[in-house]
Amino acid sequence: MTVPVRYAIRPLSWQAHLFEVKLTVRQPAKKGQLFRLPAWIPGSYMIRDFARHIVTVRAESGQRPVALTKLDKHTWQAEPVKGPLTLTCEVYAYDLSVRGAYLDGERGFFNGTSVFFIVDGYECDPCEVEVLPSPDTALDKWQVATTLTPVDVRKKTGFGVYRAESYDELVDHPVEMGRFERVTFKACGVPHEFVVSGRFRADLKRLVRDAKKICEWQIKLFGQPAPFERYLFMLFVGNGVYGGLEHRSSTALMAGRDDLPAEGAEGISDGYLQLLGLISHEYFHSWNVKRMKPAAFVPYDLSREGHTRLLWAFEGVTSYYDDLTLVRCGLIDKKRYLGLLAQNITGVVRGSGRLKQNLEDASFDAWTKYYRQDENSPNSQVSYYTKGALVALALDLTLRRDTGGQRSLDDVMRALWQKWLQDGRGLAEDEWERIASEVSGLELGSFFDRALRSTEDLDLPGLLATQGVQMWLAPAQNGGDRGSVVAERNDLPPRLSLGIRAVPDSAGVKLTHVLDGGAAQKAGLSGGDVLMALDGLRAGDLDRQLARYRPGDVVRVHAFRRDELIETELTLQSAAADTCRLLPEADGARWLDA
Repeated sequence: MTVPVRYAIRPLSWQAHLFEVKLTVRQPAKKGQLFRLPAWIPGSYMIRDFARHIVTVRAESGQRPVALTKLDKHTWQAEPVKGPLTLTCEVYAYDLSVRGAYLDGERGFFNGTSVFFIVDGYECDPCEVEVLPSPDTALDKWQVATTLTPVDVRKKTGFGVYRAESYDELVDHPVEMGRFERVTFKACGVPHEFVVSGRFRADLKRLVRDAKKICEWQIKLFGQPAPFERYLFMLFVGNGVYGGLEHRSSTALMAGRDDLPAEGAEGISDGYLQLLGLISHEYFHSWNVKRMKPAAFVPYDLSREGHTRLLWAFEGVTSYYDDLTLVRCGLIDKKRYLGLLAQNITGVVRGSGRLKQNLEDASFDAWTKYYRQDENSPNSQVSYYTKGALVALALDLTLRRDTGGQRSLDDVMRALWQKWLQDGRGLAEDEWERIASEVSGLELGSFFDRALRSTEDLDLPGLLATQGVQMWLAPAQNGGDRGSVVAERNDLPPRLSLGIRAVPDSAGVKLTHVLDGGAAQKAGLSGGDVLMALDGLRAGDLDRQLARYRPGDVVRVHAFRRDELIETELTLQSAAADTCRLLPEADGARWLDA
């Protein structure tokens, strides 16, 4: 059957990072066809204005040029024509992230939202896209990886024609191209594949063995069959990169090359653990946000913000299950998991923004705050990822305690999934809470009021104690102390703190954040300042330098703000008790055994 809209895309110039995209509309609108590019991509809640990467655009019909009028920042209208209309554009692609499009001599990658125009009036109609090879023979060994439905595709390379049943489906299957390594496995009988690009040496067989455990545990949590016929992990590895974005049957991932497991390596390094957690997080989204989602996202309106107060439930709950999956499927032990939990609790506690912004507001304001972080963000906002994960933990432990172990968050997630299988509808803003109460048989209104609509801290010490884990907050022992699991309680005297977050700088120490109530803020220092000297000595290892002072000592400080020298004095303070310690009993952390 001939489709009403057909796209074609090819790498036009890897040197200039340009894709060429053509789309043909068989029967354009009589009053003049409208075309527009999305302003954002699902899963990343910020207006990105992908149209800014359009370099050239032109239209023609029957080999005759057709006038295009730009109506707003991402919308064009063609003059009326009687026959098929073809739009051709060049798209600049040099966004090395999982959200956009990228092209160089090593690889190409694109999300459909970055390169494919929406054809007004045909959003819900089937379409085809032909992925073409580059005309440059230097790229003649490239292959294609995607979960788009193949129509006429070369088996060896993957170039050819693919089909989607709607624009929404078209842009939910990103495409990787280049010279990559492939490794495959099956999880609960479903074919899975990794394509790994970038320069690396690694044990990919181990990667798929470990990923298989993650995938099978999550499939079994929700119940077989999996919601897809095949699944693709597109992993780019490089230096200093990290991120992931979920799609309905694939995910785009980025990680440090050294995070991959080395041949013959034993154990799980911190970098590899982070990568496994990322894999777990994005895979869990196959259920939690790609299918089950807020009603505000059904359907997606990609022209403007889609506000919801439920991001805590879709990102925060997923962030709880990403690490929980690792211990439940046997990749890490309880102690390693509790160490990750201690770090998450510490991260939330150290931001005074948690006392100013509640979790529902954090979800709603994602568009203007979370994705637009600045030097004051820790003082003004809370993450619906990290605090959302702690709310999920608190709810899980509350359900287990108050139902005598008969119900847990697992039961809530399965009920939400069964609801989606039955009606396919998005969740109303109050529906997640209502289903949790129905599944548990508990009145959870007061729990959700505190957890979501207030800035009061959660009772994590009390809830963890019901599972055989003691929790308390202590001063950090050094600048790298982010929380830990301990064998006994040992309250050490607090170190001194400037109340900052900082990174090394060639001139000293650069302040990335100045925290509420800290010595630096009281002295008038700000994020972005470069701390050069303390009492006339060059700033460097602040833990070592401050070890010779006492609380209340006054220190003379020199710093640069932009190109201006600042001289001030600050009064040293003891570090706050903002670092989580967890002490499990011999049979503690019992919820991790479920």
